[in-house]
Amino acid sequence: MFDWKSQLQAKIESPEQAVRRVRNGSRVFISANAAVPHALLAALLARQDLEDIQIVHMMTFGEAAYTRPELARRFRMNTFFIGANTRQAVQEGLGDYTPMHLSQIPALFRSGRMKLDFALIQVSPPDEHGLCSFGTETNIVKAATESAACVIAEVNARMPRSLGDCFVHTRDIAALIPVSTPLHEVDHGPPDEISRQIGQHVASLVDDGATLQLGIGGIPDAVLASLGDRRDLGIYTEMFSDGLLPLIERGVVTNARKTLHRGKIVATFAFGTRKLYEFIDGNPMCEFRPTEYVNDPFVIAQNDNLCAINSALEVDLTGQVCAESLGQRFYSGFGGQLDFVRGAARARGGKPIIALPSTTSDGSISRIVPELKPGAGVVTTRADVHYVVTEYGTAYLHGKSIRERAMALAQIAHPKFRPWLIGEAKARRLVYVDQIEPPITTPAYPAHVERLTKLRDGREVFIRPARLSDEPLLRDNFYTLSEQTIFRRFFEPLRALPHEKLQEFLRMDYTNDFVIVACTGRTAEAPIVAVARYNRLSGARRDRAEIAFLIRDAWQNTGLGTQLYQTLIDRARECGFRGFTAEVLQENHGMLRVLHKGGCAVTSKLQKGVFELEIDFPA
Repeated sequence: MFDWKSQLQAKIESPEQAVRRVRNGSRVFISANAAVPHALLAALLARQDLEDIQIVHMMTFGEAAYTRPELARRFRMNTFFIGANTRQAVQEGLGDYTPMHLSQIPALFRSGRMKLDFALIQVSPPDEHGLCSFGTETNIVKAATESAACVIAEVNARMPRSLGDCFVHTRDIAALIPVSTPLHEVDHGPPDEISRQIGQHVASLVDDGATLQLGIGGIPDAVLASLGDRRDLGIYTEMFSDGLLPLIERGVVTNARKTLHRGKIVATFAFGTRKLYEFIDGNPMCEFRPTEYVNDPFVIAQNDNLCAINSALEVDLTGQVCAESLGQRFYSGFGGQLDFVRGAARARGGKPIIALPSTTSDGSISRIVPELKPGAGVVTTRADVHYVVTEYGTAYLHGKSIRERAMALAQIAHPKFRPWLIGEAKARRLVYVDQIEPPITTPAYPAHVERLTKLRDGREVFIRPARLSDEPLLRDNFYTLSEQTIFRRFFEPLRALPHEKLQEFLRMDYTNDFVIVACTGRTAEAPIVAVARYNRLSGARRDRAEIAFLIRDAWQNTGLGTQLYQTLIDRARECGFRGFTAEVLQENHGMLRVLHKGGCAVTSKLQKGVFELEIDFPA
């Protein structure tokens, strides 16, 4: 039996002693994020006799001194994910970037296609069995450690001992360097208002019992902060941060309904504050595994109801998602986005979600664009994209035509860019050339009007303001209607509702002309079963608006008309109106009943079988 304890003392070295093993031309892997082996890296850089050393890693933090121009002859970086400290070096050609899916990087090491001479890593102190935990960073480190010809480890007394498939035995480590160094921490603070709005939209897609994949930053934290009323959420993710801890403490995240690794948080690394690192230390609730497992789309797909939430730099009107470059300038990396997008798409009840602000931070540039910048890299293809979310709502693109995609994405762009986007879409023949455009002065989408309500028969409907992208849903609703319902709405026997006429339903500005729809659910693709609208009158009667309703036959006489009517009244009063007018066929007893019982003063005049109604709001 191997007596590892007797050899342990002989392996303890200083950083300077340990890196004497490195020779010219070596390829050296270093662990990343909170697990960067700073003492070893500093000792390596201090060796003046080394040349042509390639340093391989994922995203690192702090100064990446090996990228300095004066060290270019001695060191060259090759990163799988570009961070703020390496971005300039890559963009100036002083460092390399290798685009790969995280799930596939371990095979690069194990196959020898990227041969590793050394792995400089950071681990926890060994346990009684001689096993050191990779701590906060298992992702590609395990494969690198098992593939490198020589492993040198900083043994950090402050590195948490995480559990899972995340251990290396001291017998497989050539040199051990004892340190007691605080781990790098990051605290983004509370999400800003835009992130909070995006988080609320994303959270509306997350059901009780769902399993989540998310990253780090304001938007993921805002999503988590919006899930306080959910039950039995699970976590299966590439990484997690402090934003998850409040939900665990409140019993929202229990992992009780997961279909894979029930009861466990599964991740490849964690990055946050000391509180997070203390949480994962020896915690059997957390299971860290390498990316060849966690990021494998076929393993991901075994998680029912998986909501995969990822970010983007820009999205074009056809649905192409750019997440790694700004035009020709490389900015970040592939990471695990497409791994989880494809895995979630295969999962039963899965939802792949791309979330991003509608504009750059100063509001000057739209991140929903007619076309990606020249040279921009596509991380998630237009065939893979499902949900795209901004602070202005959600666009569901999967299975949609280019025309439907362009309209849906323009609808969730910043209002000041929507006319431009639709104009560009017309010029490119992506949408109808006569497509109506929103006015430049369109007010913000009145999200406060949205509400979920229960009808008399027990069914629920989601009432919300209409969007330009609703045209296909309105078309589908029209062709379910009976001849009687169509006649009562249009006063003529329409047999078709082509685009030219249909888009008139969506000529609105949310104030003077307002349209609401009732849907069978909250999602962007949920069928529309009813439409109601008001249009401001002109001249001396501008304080009034004409109203009209169209309700699918199977949803009539359920109280839905009353709900829609009250919503129109509330919005009209909010916008300064004093009353409505309406024309209703004498035979349309249901609608007459709704209007007379709406709590407003109603006077009517019958002319040739049509009631002309004047409706005054209460003072």
